[in-house]
Amino acid sequence: MSTRYQELLRSLYAFEERGMRLGLDGIREALASRGNPERAFPSIAIGGSNGKGTSVALIERVLREAGYRTGLFTSPHLHRFTERVRIDGEPLGDEAASALIESVLQDEALGELSFFEAVTLIAFEAFREAQVDLAILEVGLGGRLDTTNVVEPIFSGVTNIALEHTAILGDTIEAIANEKAGIFRSGKPALIGDTGKGRTILAHLARAIGAEPIFPEAEPPPTALLGPHARTNARFAFAAIELLRRAGFEISDEAIAKGFRMARWPGRFELVSGSPEFLFDAGHNPAACEALAEALRSLPPKEKAVLVFGAMRDKDHRSMLSAFDGLGLERVYFRPSVARAEDPSVFSAFREGVIAKDAAEAYERALQLSGPAGRIIACGSIFVMAEIRRRALGIESDPPIAM
Repeated sequence: MSTRYQELLRSLYAFEERGMRLGLDGIREALASRGNPERAFPSIAIGGSNGKGTSVALIERVLREAGYRTGLFTSPHLHRFTERVRIDGEPLGDEAASALIESVLQDEALGELSFFEAVTLIAFEAFREAQVDLAILEVGLGGRLDTTNVVEPIFSGVTNIALEHTAILGDTIEAIANEKAGIFRSGKPALIGDTGKGRTILAHLARAIGAEPIFPEAEPPPTALLGPHARTNARFAFAAIELLRRAGFEISDEAIAKGFRMARWPGRFELVSGSPEFLFDAGHNPAACEALAEALRSLPPKEKAVLVFGAMRDKDHRSMLSAFDGLGLERVYFRPSVARAEDPSVFSAFREGVIAKDAAEAYERALQLSGPAGRIIACGSIFVMAEIRRRALGIESDPPIAM
């Protein structure tokens, strides 16, 4: 990790102080000033409350197996900033990332971009330079006003709807669905993976603008991905592949089977054997925690199991924590090193647990409590999970940023 890369990344991270800017005018102006890189490649846009990362990972790997040059944009990153922008499955190299970051930082014509606007611009320019055959875009917050929503995708998809970011998106399924459906386009397929209340709402919103609601129905081939929603996510991705076939992409059954078999998405119900065993999951809302807890009940029991938990301030902590009741878990709480993280005393006041001063102490306390024959589960936020995961697996990391 070069000094130049680290210095440029610090300068880019300073954009966080500008806050979140919901709306598309700023990113549209920035893209126009740089020659509209988002128009240089076809794309698809995938949003949703849960499962979108796994879904785009499956889609991307299948396309790669079919011989296409892929671009993949996801957020936030797990360990390295460069993971957000991938070409043919590989994160940008430090030098390539440095050149793109520097170019954006030095362009006075761009004005005061938000952090996420700048990163979206960097991704689109990387995809243009790489001449990708297709960019798979994981939509960030909501959809309607997300910076990725400046493209004209081949199709758009929403995996599901759950209550999340309610202060911004609204506190009802209807309100959140309206934001997520903002990525749908008239005359284009709208892939809808939700099987609950959100399904009907999303379909209605799609039809209202002249989009074509599509629902995943066919059973996908086997995948190596684990977790309570692995098959649901695979079914969604399989339907997306069929839509790409319909759009003219030549994707063989063999490429689909191999892509599903080879796809990986770290930190999503990721079980790592060892002494102790670790389970890393990026679940960050009540629905995801309930699904994780249900999956834990299906695993072979361990003598001791420890939940390492932390979350952002805007989350429904009580519902998230109560999802793990009845599992006999010891609990360790800490605040990850991002500004939006909640004080762990809030969690211990609701469910008793050990409060650690930072990730290093939380990791050590969890090891002590679990013993070598136990299991440690890290969840509640991607930032919590990432800080424990990098210590457990010895992974080099960039600083986190909650955007």
